[in-house]
Amino acid sequence: MIERRRLLLTGGAALAGFAHRPALSQALAFTEIEMRGSIDAAAAGVVPNAPDNQSRRLQTVLNDAAAARTPVFLPPGDYTVSNIDLPDGTRLTGVPGASRLIYTGDGHLLRADGADRIEISNIAIDGSNGWLGDHVSGLVHLANVGEALIDNCEIAGSRKTGFHLERCGGRIERSTVSGAADIGLYAVECVRLSVRDNRVHDCGNGGILVHRWTKGDDGSVVTGNRVYRIGARDGGTGEYGNGINLFRADNVIVSDNHVSDCAFSAIRANSASNVQIRGNQCLKSGETALYVEFSFEGAVVADNLIDTAANGILIVNFNEGGRLATVTGNLVRNLSLTGPYEHDGAGFGFGISVEADTVVSGNVIENAPRYGMMLGWGPYLRDVVVSGNVVRQSPIGIYVTVVEESGAAVITGNIFNGTKDGAIVGYRWNEKTTGDLMAGGDVPPHLTISGNRAT
Repeated sequence: MIERRRLLLTGGAALAGFAHRPALSQALAFTEIEMRGSIDAAAAGVVPNAPDNQSRRLQTVLNDAAAARTPVFLPPGDYTVSNIDLPDGTRLTGVPGASRLIYTGDGHLLRADGADRIEISNIAIDGSNGWLGDHVSGLVHLANVGEALIDNCEIAGSRKTGFHLERCGGRIERSTVSGAADIGLYAVECVRLSVRDNRVHDCGNGGILVHRWTKGDDGSVVTGNRVYRIGARDGGTGEYGNGINLFRADNVIVSDNHVSDCAFSAIRANSASNVQIRGNQCLKSGETALYVEFSFEGAVVADNLIDTAANGILIVNFNEGGRLATVTGNLVRNLSLTGPYEHDGAGFGFGISVEADTVVSGNVIENAPRYGMMLGWGPYLRDVVVSGNVVRQSPIGIYVTVVEESGAAVITGNIFNGTKDGAIVGYRWNEKTTGDLMAGGDVPPHLTISGNRAT
């Protein structure tokens, strides 16, 4: 009885204490909800569809909201603005396709420099092809932002770049960039950036570019994007006109993208080590569909589909230190002898070209009008294995260099069909110097050729 009474008394005190808590609890809950709730920009004086410039009002709302760690909601409508500096902690959102910022062309549109976190979602941005100052490179220009989070936004009509990210982390996803005079999305010197499920099209010089000023670890992932109709307004021989382009960015994954109608490459990796290029659809490329070039070490190129290009897949530039790759399970077809410039080397019209420390296996090549495969260039050949591939309807199945000082190559277990000028033929640069090595005769000592079949 004593224990039961003590329990009842203790329980009663606890319940009494709890009975006094709701007011405090409700106050805390209200405060938390209030902080989580967004500021309605219209209620704060930013008027949709107003004829006057809304820049000053929007800047004030963003500053006040960031200081209070509160999101800003932009109701549907058009807002004419310019020179908006995004404070640290900006969280700007709206109604997808209906909340629209219209640039006046007075300097820059949205810019941030030196923030821990910037979030923009569900906002449409119309650059109106307006002038942009020298201090920015894009309609949305973010520099030194720890977490740049862009989701479900639209950018159209930039005179320069759509999204420009410099030394940023974070993610760009489910967004659309169109009509950029230069580049759709440019990320330079960023760290572990995620670029996924975006649509980038009708841009003047490039689609999605992941670059670094100095070669090093980047760690970005570019996946699930749709990139198309990318031009090369500034010309060149591959600097421009690429759907997805890596430059000096190591440890990057480019996977499951759909890239079509690019003036040069669908995917181009320049001096980018430890790159994985997997499962991409590359259609109607003006030059080489998939290019890994210059001073790289390590490339995995697997399970890509290439249809219609000047060249299919090039893993080259051993003379610059380009080496170490696997090229497996790709389908390459319908290539052309014509490219976007006059080529002073091997030319156009071949399916897969590799040079050093590379395995080429399980690929299918069809309708390459010059060579199905090209192994080496001059003396630049070392430790290449080519096995289990199918080459169909190409005049020469495999070009292999026989220049002095060429390294070892093993060519085994491949099937050739319709290679009327030879299944495996030796070349010195562009000069054909042997007959069909698969048919017998003297095979150069640096080559091992066995178990192949021509039908």
